[in-house]
Amino acid sequence: MPAAIRHDSPAAISLSDRWRGWRDSLLASATFQRWAAAFPLTRPIARRRAAELFDLCAGFVYSQTLSACVQLDLFETLRPGPCEIKDLASRAAMSEAAMESLCEAACALQLLERRGRVRYGLGPLGAALLGNPGIAAMVRHHAALYSDLGDPIALLRGQDRERRLAHYWPYALDHGSAPLSRESVAPYTALMAASQPMIADVVLAAYPLTGHRCLLDVGGGDGSFLAAAARTAPQLRMQLFDLPEVAAIAQERLAKAGLADRVTITPGSFYDDPLPTGADVISLIRVVHDHDDAAVARLFAKVRAALPAHGVLLLGEPMRDVAGGSDGVSAYFEIYLRAMGQGRPRSVARLREMLNVAGFSQVRALRTRIPLIASVIVAKS
Repeated sequence: MPAAIRHDSPAAISLSDRWRGWRDSLLASATFQRWAAAFPLTRPIARRRAAELFDLCAGFVYSQTLSACVQLDLFETLRPGPCEIKDLASRAAMSEAAMESLCEAACALQLLERRGRVRYGLGPLGAALLGNPGIAAMVRHHAALYSDLGDPIALLRGQDRERRLAHYWPYALDHGSAPLSRESVAPYTALMAASQPMIADVVLAAYPLTGHRCLLDVGGGDGSFLAAAARTAPQLRMQLFDLPEVAAIAQERLAKAGLADRVTITPGSFYDDPLPTGADVISLIRVVHDHDDAAVARLFAKVRAALPAHGVLLLGEPMRDVAGGSDGVSAYFEIYLRAMGQGRPRSVARLREMLNVAGFSQVRALRTRIPLIASVIVAKS
C-alpha cells in the first residue's frame, strides 16, 4: 500500500503557493476549460494548451515516425529531389497505402512536404536533419532507450531488469574495474563521433582556442573534438585522454587526419589514473553529465591538479536552466541518464559550486548559439 502523502498545513502555505493552487484548480475545472475555449480573449491560449497536451500524448508516435524515416533513409532518398509514392513504397518494401501514411505523418511534422498529389519531397526539418548526421545517429540509438522505457515506473524504481542503454555505455557499468574490448566501446564511440561536429561548432564558437598553447581533451573519444579544434587553431598542440580501447580508435582516426605529429594520446581512466600534464587548457565535452556527483568532484580535482597556474577548464554540454535550452535538457537527459544508470544534467549554478569546491576561480558561463545542444563554462585554476 502506498505511503500517505503529507501536505503542508494551510498556515504554512506561502502566498505564491496559494496563488498557484488557485490557478491549478481553475485550469483543472472542465467548466473553466469550456469557457476559456469559447471566450475570444482566452481562446488562443486554450487552443495552444490543448495542442501542447496533445503533443505530450502523441510524442512517442512522433518520435517513431522520425525513426521510421531515418531507418528507411527517406531523407537521403529525397535529397536529390521529390519522388513518387509508388517508388518510395517499392524501395521500402511496403504497400503504397502504408508509405502514404508514413509520408503524411512526416509532413505533419515538417519532415517531408507533399509535392503534388502523389509526390513527396523534403520538409524544412528533414532537410535540416541532413546537415546534422549526428541527429540520425541518435535516432537510431534511441531503440535502446525506448526498450528501457517500456516500463518507466520499473526504471525509476530501479527494479532489476536488463538495461540495453547501460550496456551501450560500458563504462557506466564497471568504472574501469574490468577491461573493455574494442568491440564493446565501438558503438558509443561512433555515436559520439557522429554528433561531435555540431557540438564542437557550438563550443569553439563560444570559446576560441587561438590564445592557447596546448589542449588536453579528457574523454576525447575518437578525437573528433580535437580535429575540430585543430582546424580553428593551427598553432595548438593537443593531447587526448580516454579509455585504452577508445584511445586506440583515436590514434587511428587522428593519424588518418594528418594530426599524428600534433597529438599525444594517453590511455587511462580518470577514475583510477592521474591526468597528463602540460596543457594550459583542458576540455570536458559531454563528459560531466554522464557521471554522478562524487565522480565529477574527483574529476574536477584531477583537472585542477593537471593545470598550471591560470590554466583554463573548458566544459561543454547541455545544462539545465540555460535560456533557450533548459526545458528540453531536463525533460530528455533526466530520464535518459536514469536509464543509463548514472549521471544527470546540472545547472550552471550547481557546476559553479562544484568547480569552486575543486579550487577553480573566475567561473564563467558563456553564451552559445544553440544552448539546447551545448552550453559552455570556463574556469581558471
